[in-house]
Amino acid sequence: MFMSEYNKWLNSDILTSKEKEELKSIADNEKEIENRFYTDLSFGTAGMRGIRGVGKNRMNRHNIRKATQGLANYIISTTGELGKRKGVAIAYDCRLDSIENAENTAMVLAGNGIKVYLFKEYRTTPELSFATRELKCQAGIMITASHNPKEYNGYKVYWEDGAQIVDPQAKGIVDSVNSIDVFSDIKIIDFNKALNDGIVEYISEKVDERYLSEVKKNAINTDFLGRENFKIVYSPLHGVAGRAVTRILEETGFKSIEVVKEQIKPDGNFPTCAYANPEDTSVFKLSTDLADKIGAKLCIANDPDGDRVGIAVLDEAGKWFIPNGNQIGILIAEYILMNKKDIPNNGVMISTIVSTPLLDTIAKENGIKTFRTLTGFKYIGEKIRQFETNELDGTFLFGFEEAIGYLVGTHVRDKDAVVASMLIAEMAVFYEQKGSSLYRELNRIYEKYGWRLEQTIPITKGGKDGLEEIAKIMKKMKEVEHKEIAGVKIKEYFDFNKGVNGLPKSDVVQFILEDETYLTVRPSGTEPKIKYYISVIDREKIVAEKKLERVVDEFQRYVESL
Repeated sequence: MFMSEYNKWLNSDILTSKEKEELKSIADNEKEIENRFYTDLSFGTAGMRGIRGVGKNRMNRHNIRKATQGLANYIISTTGELGKRKGVAIAYDCRLDSIENAENTAMVLAGNGIKVYLFKEYRTTPELSFATRELKCQAGIMITASHNPKEYNGYKVYWEDGAQIVDPQAKGIVDSVNSIDVFSDIKIIDFNKALNDGIVEYISEKVDERYLSEVKKNAINTDFLGRENFKIVYSPLHGVAGRAVTRILEETGFKSIEVVKEQIKPDGNFPTCAYANPEDTSVFKLSTDLADKIGAKLCIANDPDGDRVGIAVLDEAGKWFIPNGNQIGILIAEYILMNKKDIPNNGVMISTIVSTPLLDTIAKENGIKTFRTLTGFKYIGEKIRQFETNELDGTFLFGFEEAIGYLVGTHVRDKDAVVASMLIAEMAVFYEQKGSSLYRELNRIYEKYGWRLEQTIPITKGGKDGLEEIAKIMKKMKEVEHKEIAGVKIKEYFDFNKGVNGLPKSDVVQFILEDETYLTVRPSGTEPKIKYYISVIDREKIVAEKKLERVVDEFQRYVESL
């Protein structure tokens, strides 16, 4: 079957000679042909992401056009002329092929008579979310593969509320995309003609100004001294957040910002870090070397599309400590609750089922309600909309996921590394002025609430065989009757495919043990990986550390034994 699809593409008139040469180059590699053609590149519940290349199961202009035609059909069928007039906002980061993919997206939308608002240069994902709402568009599209390696690109779809699509739009758009024939169903017009006719319009820099203005409104402590001399090392890891983050820091009083020059220029080849992900501690090497040289105490790094942030801080011994996503999340949560003025009685914080349970403890101790969603910031964005439309009672204060994604404020409906970077810098200098530090405050939180420690174990299993292996693991996890893990009895077991606490069904299993250890298993929605999320707690730090080390080892062996 995959060979017939390969030949169909190879002989198609819509492929360029260069694209055909790429396919001819793999003619003797049956495994590569299978991986490229055994299935369609999945258009999931918020978009698609995959390895760049020619083929059904690859990111390329043809699959971009197919996805866009499906979206266009859905917009027209559900919103009619109003949706066409409201239009679609498009942004893109610096990944290889992003500009071409953005223009192909615009050409198909224009070919369907849908107004297009296109950023003329690279922009971050949160600004696309902002622009979608600011311009009152029907939808938004971000061309990015976030933190994936350079071989990847992606396509994320947002609805008019500025959040990534959820049901019912998600199902409708997925069904519409899946009905498109990539060879015969695409309506498209020339990009320059669309520009000249005014159906494609470049977005004004006024949107940048409005976005940064809204970001600044989320500062909490603005009246203390010390910012101008507080040294920060910053890196966008070759991504597109550099302009926005350095500007927001400067405009909120930070005048001693040193950028990592080797990483400041947008470059989809990511020459200094093969995996431009601030969760990977190795990406901080250039930052901490520079910080040691200039005497900085904080390093901030963003992922390529500027929606995630990681940091490095000095510990008590003067060594660099890189907190994980959960630790940054509880630092921000505690800071908000201790310092934000006029927190409403119905204030809420939101996180995901795989993020630290410590957030619930912190919020409860401070009289704040929490909500848990499935993994994916789109579900947090959905909750914000439900608060604003009074479907749920609550005023949004803070949302985060363990994969270093944070949002304060409702100016966007996705994680926002620009506002998070601003608040992290503010926290760092605020605590220094009080004789403390981010590292000390993290330890104080643990001493106050308990040493809740986490570790995420991502296991890569690429290609068709890898996906089948991941599916087998998940099947076994659901079939086996689990009684105890790591020598501790299971208190609660959840199969989220059966629906849990009113959440949408999802391919996730979670165990809560009698000692309050949390164990969660889920396939990644953006990479060929299966992830194990492990969380333990104890009143004593050393006990919690040893327990985490033991459970990590025993849980992996338990899964392998099934």
